[in-house]
Amino acid sequence: MIDPVCGMEVDETSKYKTMYKGKIYYFCSNGCKKEFEKDPEKYLKEGPKGMPEM
Repeated sequence: MIDPVCGMEVDETSKYKTMYKGKIYYFCSNGCKKEFEKDPEKYLKEGPKGMPEM
C-alpha cells in the first residue's frame, strides 16, 4: 500500500490509519495521517505530495 500523503510504501500493520468514505487508508507516520485528515479529497485527487512540514 502507498501512503496517500507522502507516497511511502506501508502495510496493514501500520498503527497509523484512518477510515474515509468506508475505506481504510494507512500512513507511515502520525504527521501524514493528520495531514490527510485535514483534506482527504486533496490527496485522493492529486496524489502524494511528499512528507508534510512538521
